[in-house]
Amino acid sequence: MRRAVCPGSYDPATNGHLDVIERAANLFDEVVVAVLINKSKQGMFTIAERMQLLEEATAKLPNVRVDSWHGLLTEYCREQGIQSIVKGLRSVSDFDYELQMAQMNREISGVETLLMSNNPAYSFLSSSLVKEVATYGGDVTNMVPPVVHERLLARIAELG
Repeated sequence: MRRAVCPGSYDPATNGHLDVIERAANLFDEVVVAVLINKSKQGMFTIAERMQLLEEATAKLPNVRVDSWHGLLTEYCREQGIQSIVKGLRSVSDFDYELQMAQMNREISGVETLLMSNNPAYSFLSSSLVKEVATYGGDVTNMVPPVVHERLLARIAELG
């Protein structure tokens, strides 16, 4: 079985993330969307909330499951029997960083990385920018899945 992981913080998931996940789901038998646990960062959404939002946003993809991890991604891949990492690229600066990471991951574990160019319609998207624009009242409706949009606006209102 061909298995891949799409790792990220997903705070929150954007349509750019979903585009890469959907395209990976067409290439692999199983795709694990792995939410990074970074204890040194305080996110807008908890890990459990991010996982729930991703589960809802990917519900139509039967070969996608959502999980979380902390530590080395290559160790997670070894434990889960995952052979490939899929990452989206928005820009040349993303490529520079991700290429170095892909080479390191291959060297230490043999896990291959597929660097997938993003759909140009989403090349400007980042979770940080979406949160910032939404916090100041900007319209991010077409930048995130509907379930994320609803929860994002609710969270901003809570933090008010």
